[in-house]
Amino acid sequence: MSRRLPVYILLDTSGSMRGEPIHSVNVGLQAMLSALRQDPYALESVALSIITFDLEAREYLPLTPLADVQLHDVSSPNAGATFMGAALELLLECLARDVQKSSEDEKGDWRPLMFLMTDGSPSDLHAYRQAIPAIKQCQFGAIIACAAGPKAKQEYLLELTDRVVTLDTLDASAFSGFFKWVSASVAVGSSSAGVANDVALPPPPPEIHLVL
Repeated sequence: MSRRLPVYILLDTSGSMRGEPIHSVNVGLQAMLSALRQDPYALESVALSIITFDLEAREYLPLTPLADVQLHDVSSPNAGATFMGAALELLLECLARDVQKSSEDEKGDWRPLMFLMTDGSPSDLHAYRQAIPAIKQCQFGAIIACAAGPKAKQEYLLELTDRVVTLDTLDASAFSGFFKWVSASVAVGSSSAGVANDVALPPPPPEIHLVL
């Protein structure tokens, strides 16, 4: 068993994402997958997991080797809350279950990467804030949060990570730019796994703004 680079993507699928935004997310995910599959380092090491969250958090794709990933369209309810705290709690369960720790006999997985995208703010703010210290103890190689569109609240994401990016709009070009950048970041992570403790991200495309 070769060492894996676990990549967790947490996607807001709340009611406000219904329609063009969620369609654009699905297109972006497929583009990201095909870009990663063309990268030999990524194909060898990356395992992908997707967690979606709206009125509840779901493991949409359990941690799966990149070559075996089959994506079905993510859907969004007619209306509903953004249970981001529940998504972080589910992520902690998945990390504990899936990520191999180093033992005396063999090295464990590389430090995981996490990407979180939301167009709003946590409806379960107390649970969200309670989960953050545990997330920070998990030694991620990078945690990147994306505030998509004008209603996304950056200040809550900055409590989770200092790597926050924004998208001005929720259209296809913005989301495809974001997922292209995610795939480039994952490719960098897979080629530098074990070399650097912290993944140096590639510069984002013009539709994505870094929050400094």
